Amino acid sequence: MVGSSHEALHRIFQKDPALLTRTLQRVLHIPFPEPRDIAILNADLTEIEPIERRVDTLLRVETDVGTYLLVVEAQGKVDEGKRGSWAYYLSYLYAKYRCEPILIVLTQTSATARWAARPIRFGLPVWNSLTVRPLVLGPDNVPLITDEREAAQDVPLAAFSAMTHGRGPQSAAILESLAAALQTIDPDTAAVLAQFTESCLVDPQAQQIWRDLMTAINYFFRHEVAEKVREEGREEGREEGREEGRLEDRAGMTLNILEWRGIEVPDSVRDRVRACTDLEQLELWAQRAVHATEAAQLFEEN
Repeated sequence: MVGSSHEALHRIFQKDPALLTRTLQRVLHIPFPEPRDIAILNADLTEIEPIERRVDTLLRVETDVGTYLLVVEAQGKVDEGKRGSWAYYLSYLYAKYRCEPILIVLTQTSATARWAARPIRFGLPVWNSLTVRPLVLGPDNVPLITDEREAAQDVPLAAFSAMTHGRGPQSAAILESLAAALQTIDPDTAAVLAQFTESCLVDPQAQQIWRDLMTAINYFFRHEVAEKVREEGREEGREEGREEGRLEDRAGMTLNILEWRGIEVPDSVRDRVRACTDLEQLELWAQRAVHATEAAQLFEEN
């Protein structure tokens, strides 16, 4: 299970390596050659001496015009020690593989993105012996995907958008579109992307929105985060010793989804949802809340 935003930010590109080249083309407008093959390499750069150096994710990309190494680093904050580390990574990898290395930095904050984008120069001010220029993907250039149809066109990119912008004010709209898009792909991939997204959400309200959305769709129940949530729910149920707790939870989740989506909830709808004593009916209403455009649609029969 991925338990941190640092891990999730770069591991999504291990799940879908081609997402990285697509993102470089779309976000940074880098004319990257069309990949013929992409392989995940050992990220350990430790030499014989007892000095451990490890990149986050390392990909080898085969194209018609050459082979490239994509060095992916998830960066949570400013770290001046990376000046030497990143230069070392690129030099060592070129010496080892004789392929052109490309440094890509992923971050969730604008301040870290601005810092990481600055060229790293070694040598005289008027003559640099070595210059490192990272490509940076962060909240200032990764697209905000808040439309369900756009999210469904490239679900991994929609997940990366949610992971990058999970701290921002539009997180509810992004998470809503991603939740809908996850239902258009295979359940196993959806479960992995859902877990990555969960790991990158640090805002408590965004975390609760995501938990409610994922509880309302089946894919969530396939991954470890969901199992943990369900076990917590079962434990609470055992402690409370009554069905009432689960009913209140599902009713509140349904109403929260509508409110977080900006849908007005009349008192008549609120009272009907709160009064329901059928857990399966509440589950159905929660699923409808993810797609509804008005509160009354919860009760419409297909």
